[in-house]
Amino acid sequence: MVQLLGEFDCKLDAKGRLMVPSSLKKQLPNVEQEGLVINRGFEKHLVVYPKKVWEKIVEDLSKLNPYEQKNREFIRLFTRGATELTLDATGRVNLPNSLLESVGIEINTELVLACQFDKIEVWSKKSYEALFDKDPADFALLAAEVMGDKNRREDGK
Repeated sequence: MVQLLGEFDCKLDAKGRLMVPSSLKKQLPNVEQEGLVINRGFEKHLVVYPKKVWEKIVEDLSKLNPYEQKNREFIRLFTRGATELTLDATGRVNLPNSLLESVGIEINTELVLACQFDKIEVWSKKSYEALFDKDPADFALLAAEVMGDKNRREDGK
């Protein structure tokens, strides 16, 4: 399983290209051969998946019952705009304009690449920083709600 770590400040150039930071590229050793897939996230950001991770997601989606409307809608919304990315000789990827526009990311803007397990979220720096404007106490409450009874659940109690 892929385990990506880190946050990386980057800049989108005038042609919509993003230089993949070398320390991130090292975490994706076969990226030139295998490729990446970019798509919309659930919030106002994009998500980059290593191709093998995307293939597993597609496999999971293909198991959903196509006769249920909510499944068809979800698949359409989730896969809308999904695009393969390839690194050029200098380690850049060209991000699709349609996806950038859909999440409000402008050309020549600062971005944050935020790794989460097996995917990379692509945020405008301004939007990403706004996510963390909440009071740290909110984080403690969220942690207690999400993770607080984790041991109890694992024990079956």
